[in-house]
Amino acid sequence: MNLAERMRQETYDGYTYAYPHKTAYRPLDPAVPLQDAWRAENTSRLFLYVHLPFCEMRCGFCNLFTTIRPGQDRVEATLQAILRQSESVSRAIRPERVAQAAFGGGTPSYLNEDQLSRLFQGLQQHWPVDFASIPVSFETSPGTLTPPKLALLRQLGVDRLSLGVQSFRPEDLADLKRPQPPGEIERACQWIREAGFPVFNIDLIYGNRLQDEKGWEQSLRQALQWQPEELYLYPLYVGKLTNLDRLGRRPGERRRALYRLARQLLLSHGYQQVSMRLFRLPGVQLETDYCCQQDGMVGLGPGARSYTHELHYSSEYAVGQPGVRAIIEDFCRRTPEEYAQADYGFRLDEPEQNLRRLLKTLLRNQPLDFDPGLPQLEELEQLGLAHKDPWRLTAEGLAWSDTIGPWLYSGPVQERMREYELR
Repeated sequence: MNLAERMRQETYDGYTYAYPHKTAYRPLDPAVPLQDAWRAENTSRLFLYVHLPFCEMRCGFCNLFTTIRPGQDRVEATLQAILRQSESVSRAIRPERVAQAAFGGGTPSYLNEDQLSRLFQGLQQHWPVDFASIPVSFETSPGTLTPPKLALLRQLGVDRLSLGVQSFRPEDLADLKRPQPPGEIERACQWIREAGFPVFNIDLIYGNRLQDEKGWEQSLRQALQWQPEELYLYPLYVGKLTNLDRLGRRPGERRRALYRLARQLLLSHGYQQVSMRLFRLPGVQLETDYCCQQDGMVGLGPGARSYTHELHYSSEYAVGQPGVRAIIEDFCRRTPEEYAQADYGFRLDEPEQNLRRLLKTLLRNQPLDFDPGLPQLEELEQLGLAHKDPWRLTAEGLAWSDTIGPWLYSGPVQERMREYELR
């Protein structure tokens, strides 16, 4: 299907954060020693990502690699495994400097204060990093926060606190299968503001079947009352094996209209559009000399991905709870030697590297600084979605990011994604 046809069908294909998608990964035979994978890489500007696969509930839309309400024995075993992996990986790749860090999941704030302290301290023992002097992002949910925990995170060096709200309206949360006690979201927002994080991000989701423009605007305005430095706005997707999928739910038909309403409202409040999803107040600066196009990312934890120029690798991927638990158990059993090698991933040749660079540039509202020689760009221009010299998406092009991104995937990547059997 060409792009114009996809647009006529109002196609929303999916987020394009990383390329290629993890469902294009396959077992690497033989496994690649990390010492070899990172030998030619610049390790003086690394991004360190830590994945903590724990949540207190399974939201209806969630297809993340996470397990629900694990006991403390499982949390402790996974935390210890992450620290063992951290030591092995650092020893293998010999990092010079970590320039940015992020903690995602799951819900990293599921950990208690003692566990958080041990995690940060352990990472600082293994990596050349001072969390207090680099941008550090940390994801949370309202029900896992307390004022002492927030104070600790600020003390540990976290300067960007992201809160998964999804909606300020109880009826939206009920339809999304994300129950939230009355007042819990507002209380969490108040605590975060009092803790003094330089950047407060709120995540919202739009497009559930019962949501209309009036309700969406109400939720947006409630978010704006907290003056967040960033807002991430996600169109609802119903992925395979999610709870909404099991219920036979599908997104509402208003996603495009809701996006346009939100964009207009946030721009009128002084926010700048960084991508289809991200809106940021002027003056917010969280980036260093790390460049996602050129520099490597080291992922730690059962579901984390790592990127070099030529190799992307991770553990296997699952959404269903039996598959997730099996992968976490395998991760916890691994030896130091196994942590120091990549056995599941995707090798990127030069065309795939250029395609990744193109996607991560265009979809983040930036001008393309090279000519990829793709005829698809001409089609984007003809449809009014991009302009050239240099190539850059128009405002309308950004609105169609979740159609354009997957449309640009290479044939081999699309074939692998179609063949993948999700568990």
